[in-house]
Amino acid sequence: MRVLIACEYSGRVRDAFLRRGHDAMSCDLLPTEVEGPHYQGPVEDVLNDGWDLMIAHPPCTHLAVSGAKHFAAKRADGRQQAALAFVQMLMDAPIERWCIENPVSVISSQIKKPDQIIQPWEHGHEHQKKTCLWLKNLPLLEPTKVVSKGDFVVTSGGKKLPAWYSLPPSPDRWKQRSRTFQGIADAMSQQWG
Repeated sequence: MRVLIACEYSGRVRDAFLRRGHDAMSCDLLPTEVEGPHYQGPVEDVLNDGWDLMIAHPPCTHLAVSGAKHFAAKRADGRQQAALAFVQMLMDAPIERWCIENPVSVISSQIKKPDQIIQPWEHGHEHQKKTCLWLKNLPLLEPTKVVSKGDFVVTSGGKKLPAWYSLPPSPDRWKQRSRTFQGIADAMSQQWG
């Protein structure tokens, strides 16, 4: 099966499908973090290349409700509308089966509600990160290894965050927070491959 992993620089989902014998390629504006089939450039360049399945991780910067305090400015300057248009373009791609993955976001109110919400702790990681899945012609992702939900910390501002998510400021903190958990990548390849 030909599988496109859109908006993925980590290679985790791509490699999970490769390990199961599929012809998988990741695509992102960033280079891949690990060797493997990767197209560095706009996903629009490869969307029409005859894929059987697409798993897309569109950037959540202008969509996730965790940044809701910035929504007014993002709506005013068009960033949020452009991000939503990108998601809609992925949903309209000529691919028979797809999954769009994002945290809780305005996709739910502006395009459609997710088909499923999953957690890393359902797939072997003692962490919480509510992740929405919008699905086309795919079954719901079944839990593979339910474990503890993990620890929380309270920030200096009084905000309660999962301990794994409470990282010190750094230029690549966003990358660390956005990588797909390996257990979820493996579940996608096992159940949808």
